[in-house]
Amino acid sequence: MAQDRDEKNPLSFSGSIDTYFQTNLTAPDDTPQSFGTAFADQLGFALGMVNVIANYDGPKTGAVADLTFGPRGEAATSGFNVNQLYVYWNVTEKTKLTLGRFNTYLGYEVISPLDNFHYSTSYEFSFGPFTHLGLRADFELSEDFSLMLALMNVTDVNNNLTGAYAGGAQLGYKGQFLNFYYDGGEALGFEIDYTGGFEVSDSFFMGINASYDENNGTGFYGGSIYPELKASDNFKVGLRAEYFAQTSDILATDPNVFATTLTGSYTIENLIIKPEIRLDSWSDNEPYLNRDGAATKSLSSFLIAAIYSF
Repeated sequence: MAQDRDEKNPLSFSGSIDTYFQTNLTAPDDTPQSFGTAFADQLGFALGMVNVIANYDGPKTGAVADLTFGPRGEAATSGFNVNQLYVYWNVTEKTKLTLGRFNTYLGYEVISPLDNFHYSTSYEFSFGPFTHLGLRADFELSEDFSLMLALMNVTDVNNNLTGAYAGGAQLGYKGQFLNFYYDGGEALGFEIDYTGGFEVSDSFFMGINASYDENNGTGFYGGSIYPELKASDNFKVGLRAEYFAQTSDILATDPNVFATTLTGSYTIENLIIKPEIRLDSWSDNEPYLNRDGAATKSLSSFLIAAIYSF
């Protein structure tokens, strides 16, 4: 029997393409250096990634294949090119099971530049897991509350060679999420974070992220705010202010950094232009070089990114 022309096609395709230009403001570009966070770490004209997503959404079951190509995608998937690959089953209207590789539920930011306000990424995102492989169950407990439970391989591992597993949980309430991750492998440890935000007005949103990670005597903790202002239908401006500290049993003090990123976002049809100024300043470490080639605590840069969605 031929499919009804008015019936929704369960197979859909979407994705994005991104590229950027970046220059250091406090250091020469002929001495390559970056902030140490994930992605957007090249100078001059550089490539992001191609992201192609195929989604088959049936009445109760479906599948997602999310593929990436290019430096940003290779860094996120360790050259595997598969960002997400999973099947799902809507057991009831309020219960969903997902099996496969899926992006992490931890943190405020994600891999895709299309779904982040800022083009560069935070330390909290960069030091946390990117993806998980396992089984997760999502429950809609009420109009306000949600719960997710997951059993997974250890962080960013596609196959299990040790017999160790990780557990995850997320409790949501009106757009605020408390996330927990436990790693049972050699890197025995856990991460807990809060991710949320508040609509202050129709044109102003305040995003919030705070996290703590412990991993066999090392780890990190930090917090970020993400105020965003909608200036017009096509233009927004946002700030990311982050405090991040690394921890270790063998260090006398915790290396910590304060990083601020100011980003504009201008939309023309499916094209998003993002100019961005970023300044990172460490309290004790001197991980960067200034224009004279001397070690320094701070680095600032300017970039402009172009992201096209389809």
